[in-house]
Amino acid sequence: MTARPANAHQARLLRLLRDGGPNSRAQLGDLVDLSRSKLAVEVDRLLETGLVVADGLAASRGGRRSHNIRLAPALRFLGVDIGATSVDVAVTNAELEVLGHINQPMDVREGPVAVFEQVLAMAAKLKASGLAEGFDGAGIGVPGPVRFPEGVPVAPPIMPGWDGFPVREALSQELGCPVMVDNDVNLMAMGEQHAGVARSVGDFLCVKIGTGIGCGIVVGGEVHRGTTGSAGDIGHIQAEPDGRPCACGNRGCLEAYFSGAALARDAEEAATQGRSAELAARLDEAGRLTAVDVAAAAAAGDATALDLIRAGGNRTGQVIAALVSFFNPGLVVIGGGVTGLGHTLLAAIRTQVYRQSLPLATGNLPIVLGELGPTAGVIGGARLISDHLFSPA
Repeated sequence: MTARPANAHQARLLRLLRDGGPNSRAQLGDLVDLSRSKLAVEVDRLLETGLVVADGLAASRGGRRSHNIRLAPALRFLGVDIGATSVDVAVTNAELEVLGHINQPMDVREGPVAVFEQVLAMAAKLKASGLAEGFDGAGIGVPGPVRFPEGVPVAPPIMPGWDGFPVREALSQELGCPVMVDNDVNLMAMGEQHAGVARSVGDFLCVKIGTGIGCGIVVGGEVHRGTTGSAGDIGHIQAEPDGRPCACGNRGCLEAYFSGAALARDAEEAATQGRSAELAARLDEAGRLTAVDVAAAAAAGDATALDLIRAGGNRTGQVIAALVSFFNPGLVVIGGGVTGLGHTLLAAIRTQVYRQSLPLATGNLPIVLGELGPTAGVIGGARLISDHLFSPA
């Protein structure tokens, strides 16, 4: 993709077609503040660029029938969601529909070179399947703070070797297309905003509970990243004064008590101390425990597993309650790998938020699980790069 919209009007039309699908000139005219003649000029210029194509006649609204237009069917975006222990790679069309999606285990601590070799191999596999001849752009999520203008991770606590690595520049050269980089939780929020539970909400929080804990903050429909890209790093808000040591170097952080790693550690401790026969049996079988084991034990009615989930949900809810009182969002979305713990976790979080936040802030506040699961981040990546490409050059 070499063409870019020439002005804000063209950019607005491209995003309307991305978010709403094919549309008629007449209906687009109802959505943008342009005269009929000016709209015709801008649409014709977009047709000349090849970014949009004619798509047959629209349904009659009386009088002469309007023509439908749509984004070019050949456009392809790559979404990459790098987590702490796995990576998701997907290819989408221009409307951000996922055409193909691959997930593989991966340890982000192996460093950027090893991780990107795996990402590029996964992207090549998607291309080889016939889904794309090439990529018009790629959006990448990483599990740490990102200096957004440069696409560079900044002092990420769980990503040794990544600090200052030129992710955007390196991947752009390898993929041969424009690349944008953001924090993985921001991409999850953008994915849920585009195609998930947050479609009609302008101000919301998207909390990801996985190996770490982070929060995407969406204000007026736009992600708020903060001055240095560290907005939403709620896993390092203190949950217990002088509590457990955390990977960030502080003590008592929420992440030290309720993340995938913390939950697995507490479950293994409960198993070895004889507090849960269910967890002990799973530990004997596998040699280690994960959040998936805790979820399975809880589903089987294991009291200790349920207590671990409730305790983590209570601590997380306390932090979210403070955020709700401060920010007054219209929605809180809970996502990430640990959400396999399901409604026991959600109930504990809701209880704390509704109990501790101001009634004015929680009176009409839904707190829900995300709809998209592992595709939220890759759709968010495609949304990120399309936002960039569908902006005036």
